[in-house]
Amino acid sequence: MFQALPILLVAVGVARATLNGACTIGSTPGTCISTSTCSSGGGTYASGYCPNDPADVKCCYKTSCGSGGNCRWTSQCTTGNTASELPAGLCPGPTDFNCCLPASSCIPKAVNSATITLIKQYEGFVASPAPDPVGLPTVGYGHLCQTTNCGEVPYSFPLTTTTATQLLNSDLKTYTKCISDYVKDTIKLNENQYGALVSWAFNEGCGAAQTSTLISRLNAGESPNTVASEELPKWVYAGGEVLQGLVNRRNAEIALFKTASGVISQPPC
Repeated sequence: MFQALPILLVAVGVARATLNGACTIGSTPGTCISTSTCSSGGGTYASGYCPNDPADVKCCYKTSCGSGGNCRWTSQCTTGNTASELPAGLCPGPTDFNCCLPASSCIPKAVNSATITLIKQYEGFVASPAPDPVGLPTVGYGHLCQTTNCGEVPYSFPLTTTTATQLLNSDLKTYTKCISDYVKDTIKLNENQYGALVSWAFNEGCGAAQTSTLISRLNAGESPNTVASEELPKWVYAGGEVLQGLVNRRNAEIALFKTASGVISQPPC
């Protein structure tokens, strides 16, 4: 169906856009980004809809994301139920071009204070955008910049620990959503098990979590504590090398995962 779109749209005109700005292919919203970024994010691009930008910047769209969602600009998501995935996005492009999901009354649980403390400890606080240990620009408590100078962050720099915490809580909604989506509702996880997985996904990305042996083993009904003990230690590499910081973080996540609690966070409803 979409192969015919470019021919159809030439007849109705081309909407001009800027880099990371909005573009439209028929009734399908998109964003003007590089073709490589579009492809790596699972999108499809079409030529001729971002004429003010360099040749490798094209209108990128993605019509399916998450559980029954579509990639839309936040302002266009009429359900108000959006999910983004950082650093590997459900939708390619800027953070306000994300996955618009069907309306749902079942909201993933927020993580507990023990999880927040763990994440803050291992992410560290960065008041203004700066490269992390592998060279990626971050700010606050592990927020990966999506635009130049982290322009998508709604707080002024340098951040305070208060605004950085607010940013972290906002970012974590993405990862509570993906863990809640990826782990079957038949699998019960307490608040510490759930929080440890959210910390891991925040560090490694929802895409990695979704395809991981860890999630598949949990969904197969194996003992959660056994799975965490055997699978989390595998996630200690960056750039092909073992990082001691990741070793330490995985050990802390395992310790949190194994901390008993009577509070169930997964499934959320």
